[in-house]
Order: sequence, then structure tokens, then C-alpha cells
Amino acid sequence: MTSKRTLKEILDSEYVEDSDEEQVQSPSGVESECEEEPDPSLCIECTDMKTEVICKDCQEHFCVVCFGMIHRNGRRKAHDFIKLTAGDAERPVTEDEQKTLQDATNMKPKEEVEDGHSKVQSMLIDKTSIDEKMLAMLANHAKFIPMRLTGEERHLLRLLEAALQVSEYTDRVDILSYKSKAKRIVEQLKEMCSVLCGLVIASSLKAGQKLLEMKNFNDNAEWFQHVFEIGRRYKIMNPEKMRDTYGKLCYMVMDSRLPQIEEHMEFHLYEPIKTVHTFLTSRPEDNGNALHMFEDKLILYATSQISPTGKTRSEISRLIKQKESAIEKLASKYCSKHYSKDDIRQVLYSIGDYNAYINMNRRPIMRMLERLEVFRSSEIASKYSIGIHYGRNGARLTHDHNRQMHYVQQSLTLWSVIQREMIHLWYIADQDLYSPTSYRLASTGQGLNRIKACPALYREMHNILNECRSKCDAWVGSSVIHLGDDAVPNALFFLDKYTQVPNILIPFDQTLLKINDLVKNDPNMLEYVNKEYGSPEGLKLTILQDAFAHMFDGSGADNFYMSGSCIDGRLTSAWNHTNEISKKKYYNIFLMTGFIGFNGTEGF
Repeated sequence: MTSKRTLKEILDSEYVEDSDEEQVQSPSGVESECEEEPDPSLCIECTDMKTEVICKDCQEHFCVVCFGMIHRNGRRKAHDFIKLTAGDAERPVTEDEQKTLQDATNMKPKEEVEDGHSKVQSMLIDKTSIDEKMLAMLANHAKFIPMRLTGEERHLLRLLEAALQVSEYTDRVDILSYKSKAKRIVEQLKEMCSVLCGLVIASSLKAGQKLLEMKNFNDNAEWFQHVFEIGRRYKIMNPEKMRDTYGKLCYMVMDSRLPQIEEHMEFHLYEPIKTVHTFLTSRPEDNGNALHMFEDKLILYATSQISPTGKTRSEISRLIKQKESAIEKLASKYCSKHYSKDDIRQVLYSIGDYNAYINMNRRPIMRMLERLEVFRSSEIASKYSIGIHYGRNGARLTHDHNRQMHYVQQSLTLWSVIQREMIHLWYIADQDLYSPTSYRLASTGQGLNRIKACPALYREMHNILNECRSKCDAWVGSSVIHLGDDAVPNALFFLDKYTQVPNILIPFDQTLLKINDLVKNDPNMLEYVNKEYGSPEGLKLTILQDAFAHMFDGSGADNFYMSGSCIDGRLTSAWNHTNEISKKKYYNIFLMTGFIGFNGTEGF
């Protein structure tokens, strides 16, 4: 079995095990050639010698020579494996033969089945079932994965951003005034449509001429809806973009769906998000043939993320070629007169973007969870306790070391699941935010904000919370979810809040990963670290101790007399910690490893 990792390995490694079955990543056996199915009777590496060893951790089959070469050192040295006997070497190799043998094996008494043979067969079946499960999961996720923007759509996006930059929509609408709010909304929406039309004419006279032929805005309703949908779709996959303008866009679409506004304008600005599934079903004459690609295992290769961690340049190049080959093969196989090769490629690239987005945002959280396990050691706990006490260093909770361990683990696990479901949450929030129901403008302590109920998002968040609670022995702190109240007025605030999680954790993660290179290249730096912190590992533990203690100390409440231990308060506590980072003793280490700020653009 795999040996336990040492303290140094955990603190230094960029690799993290992701045991979450719900996460769609690369398919099993991703390093095998995707141009043709590998022959299980031959070694996966040299494809020449017969299979003699099956590695249970790699889930691959090798000859003795290749297995010894690949597993001679490093983490692979500890991999568990099955050495095939002479009888096993003659096992059926086709899927039909394997299925027949498995059916026969299931009919035999358990004691009559040879131990080694049974392990080999169950492993092969498990591998197939994993692929099938991933294909089903991918087909389900396609219902909310947004389509990547085309070249023409990116041009319209730039026009939309330019129009939003000069708009003063929220300054004119979300204010207390004696003038009718409905009139103000209609006036601002018409002004926005006029600016968009003007920008289109300025960028392309031919395209602008078509808009001018329709004298009324409602004649171009579909075009306006499409432009605003492009902006929303782009924001989902690029949360760090449109920070100053996306709120205006959301509120314009929200207001245009109010019954009294829609009646006056004779159209609204809402169009459902264009997803992979809606795109592949938008042409009924295709009879759903394009959807059959989700039954093809090749799509797992074509959409998997290629991580460079632990791979040589030649391995990375080989995987890139395999991925490109899989994309081209799928494009050729599923293209038709209804969907061109470029359409199929666009679908595959969109799914690939989704996988890359989820992995990029979740990996730092998973690594922080792994580093947290280091503090379970009594030796580490005695020297680097993460216990907190009410009133000390801004903490508003009192937790001993073990209780704080559970509290931090639960918080990070919750963030990890939210990041896994983030695109789905965007899709659900879209329904709540743009439903044709009214909202109320109220002072929430952070100015006037629109308070609107989020029933669908609230239900989904409770499902996520229940999943996290089922993984924990006991829940520490409050489990209250703020949505549609003074703390989180509407779905837009919720999404903005949790898209900041990677912005907080990625700089910490990157600093911890770069400390070794920092001391390796500078002897004076190594001397300083040894003098101040005892060793590079001591420095990492100091940073982690401070983060785990005060990033989750309850300081995310509205006032000093309350503790922010609720679901949203935990994130606010983390933001408070980042605001104090410049006062920390180790801040100079952050600067020397390339840290600039927690603004979502650095550290990615």
C-alpha cells in the first residue's frame, strides 16, 4: 500500500490527491495512446512485452522491466501492485471475453475463485465503471457548462464593456428620489441601448446599418438579449474580469424583467445562458446525434486538463499531442451538415475550460487541507498550536487546538465543494437573479442594496452544506446560510463572495511552494530563515499556523460582540486576515516570492 508522506513531502509537494469522486478530471489511464485502445495483454509503456505486473495505484499494466524502471524511486516506489501468474497471463483480453469470464466468475462460489485472478478482473471492471461514471457525469455537467465565446461574440463583448464603462445606471436608479423609479429605469435602459447601437455603427457601418433599419429598440430585442447574454456567459468563466461593470449589467437585465418595465419597453434583456447542452440541442434536425459524443470515451482525453506537475517536458508534449489528436478525431467523427468541425471543437474547448477552471480553483484548497493534517501531530501541535482565544489578536471565538482543527477542516472542505460546484451555482443563481419578481432597496450597512430572495440557490447551498456535514463527525460553529438578507442581499453578492476564495488562498499556496527555491538560490536567505524560523519547514509551519488560527477566528461578524462563525462569516474572517498580512513578520517572505496582492490577478 502507499506509504504515509513525510512532513517535508507534504509541505514541499505541488501534487495533491483528489479523492472526490464527483470531480471530472482526466480519465483513467490518461497516459495511454488515445489514437487506439491499448491492448491489455501488452505492456502499456513499451507496447511490446506481455503484461506481467498490474500497478493498482497507476491502474496500468506493465512488463517487469518497465515496471521496475518507472517505479524504482519517488512516490511510485511505494505503489501497490499485482504480479500475474502464468495462468493470469493467458486471461481473455477482449471486452466480450472479460465480460463472459466475469459473469461465469460471479456464478462460482467465492472460495473457488483464485485470489489474484479475481483482483485483476475486478480492477479491470472498476476501471471501466469509472470511465462510464465520468461520461455520465460529463453529460450531466454539459447542461450548465457555458459555451466559449467565438470571435464575433468577443467583438460584441468589447462593445458591451465599453458601453457599461460610460453608463451611470446604478448611480441614477438605485437612489432615493421623488422621481418615478420606473421612469428612471426606462430612461437609463434606452440610453444604454442607444450607446450600444452607436458603438456598433462606429465599429462596423455594415452591421450598424441593419440595426438602423429597425427604428424601434424592440425590433432588435433578440440582438440586445444576445449581447447581454454574452457578457454574463463571459463573466462565469472569467470571474476576475468585468469587476466594475458586471453589477450594472446584472441590474439592467434584472430591471428589464420587471412586469411594468417590460410592458413599457415591449421587450426585456434576458436570454438563458448558452450552454454546451443547449447548443448541441439547438438544431432539432440533427436528432441529437451530436450528443452521442458523451458516450465516447475519447471525450475524456479531449477535455482533460494536462497538469505539468511531476512530468517531464517530453511527457507533457506527448499528452498535448494525444489531447489534440482526440479533439480532431471527435470533430471528424461527430461533425455533420448541422454541426461543423469548428462547432464540435468549440464544444470540446468549452468543456476543457470548465475542467481547467475547477481544477485551478480547487487545487490550492486541497493542498491547504493536506497541510492541515500536519498539525494533527502532537509534536507539531505543541510547538505550532492553532488554538485561538476570544479577544486575543482580534479573535472572536475560543477554540483549543483540536477544535480549531475541525473548524478549519470543515471550512476548507466547504469551500472546496463550493468551488467544485461553482459553475452550477452560477447557473442556478442566474434563475434567481433574473426571475421577474420584485426586490426591495434597503440600507444593509454597506449602502443601499437590492435585497432579493434566492430560493433555488438557497436549496443548492443547503445540499452542499449537508454533503460537508456528512463527512464530519460534528459541526463546529454556526451553519446559517445568509442569502437574500442584509449580509448577502442577492445572488450576485453571493457569487462575488465565493469567487474570492481562490484569490485568498492561491497567494498563500504559491508563497509556500516557492520558499524552497528562494532559500536554495540564496545562501544569505537560507541563513536568515534558519536564524529566524529554524528551517524552511519552520517558516512554512509559522505561516500555516497563523493562517489556520486567524483566517478562521470568527472576526467576520458585523460587530465586535458577535462571532462570524456562520457559513459566510468564515470567508469574511479570511478577508480580514489578508488585510492584516502586511503587518506580519513573514510579510517580507511573501514579497520575495512574487506576492503583489489579493486582487485575483497575481498568483494564478
